[in-house]
Amino acid sequence: MSEALKSVGAITLFVEDLPAARSFYERVFGRTAAFEDDSSAAFKFDNTLINLVDTPAAGAVIAPVVVASPSAGSRFLLTIWVDDVNAACAELANQGVGLLNGPVDRPWGMRTASFTDPAGHIWELAQSLDKSESS
Repeated sequence: MSEALKSVGAITLFVEDLPAARSFYERVFGRTAAFEDDSSAAFKFDNTLINLVDTPAAGAVIAPVVVASPSAGSRFLLTIWVDDVNAACAELANQGVGLLNGPVDRPWGMRTASFTDPAGHIWELAQSLDKSESS
């Protein structure tokens, strides 16, 4: 496989309220937009951009497929590795962000908790419970 196909450069999320989504990402993730215009805002996370695009503009990007509404349900989960899920949840609570679920210890050796952004995209915090990884 080509080297060009081995790294995710950007994840584009469709949002109904771009100003609210932009504000959420600035506040919760402590980022400023690396790029923004009237219909989008992109935030840099290490080697990946999270690109927020308002739904009217998103339709042109994915045509002929239509943009699903948030009420259609979730089809993916974005995960952030953290050292301490409980501490990360406390930080979110201090910012007024409620949890969707967790914290909970999963049978596959992770402690997780999830929250949603204003458009309903689910973000998961995940901490390895493997003691050998914390040394």
